Amino acid sequence: MSIKIHPHQLAAPLATPVSDLSTSQPDDLSLSSSGEGEIFTIWMKSLILGGKGCTVFDSNGEVVYRVDNYSSKGCNQVFLMDSQGRVLLTILRKKFRLLARWEGYKNEKTKGESWWFQVRKSWKIPKMPLGNEVVVNLYHDKKSPAFKIEKSKNDLTSCKIVNRLGGLIAEMKRKQSTGGVVLGRDVLTLMIEPNIDHSLIMGLMVAYNLIHCRM
Repeated sequence: MSIKIHPHQLAAPLATPVSDLSTSQPDDLSLSSSGEGEIFTIWMKSLILGGKGCTVFDSNGEVVYRVDNYSSKGCNQVFLMDSQGRVLLTILRKKFRLLARWEGYKNEKTKGESWWFQVRKSWKIPKMPLGNEVVVNLYHDKKSPAFKIEKSKNDLTSCKIVNRLGGLIAEMKRKQSTGGVVLGRDVLTLMIEPNIDHSLIMGLMVAYNLIHCRM
């Protein structure tokens, strides 16, 4: 089955530079990416009939990533796959007391493997209500979050991933048609800055949507 969808081309890299990634993160953060900013379309539907998940299209309208949860929503184990169904990331839900978190592993998780990223909602002191941010740790570094995912106050579907210095890494928002019409809540645009691992960002966005019960 061949499905294509044609998002707008990204004419230029996003405006905010990613200034601290080259020195603060391991080298493989830039794998599977290009030297230019890219744009993807996320369809919050699975290609599997009756399934839950999402399908991601590149700027040529080709399927590049997919998540298929079949008939179950809110699974404790989710796989990010390429267009051929090969597993790129395993994302597991872990629960610690009242706070759940999601851990991402490269490929299919093996016994004793360390997580690549960890995503959880932030807490605010002293009353500790859940905040509007989701914090991201990389490579078992729990003390210093590498990224934050900041959701829009008015629209849960819109969010930004920023680094420690506030530099923009990626942004997800409702897709607009060429005429400026905002499409449905199930059709999103994801813009990613240059030199960022696309599979990492896709994994973070999957975890973000799982946290907010959208997948």
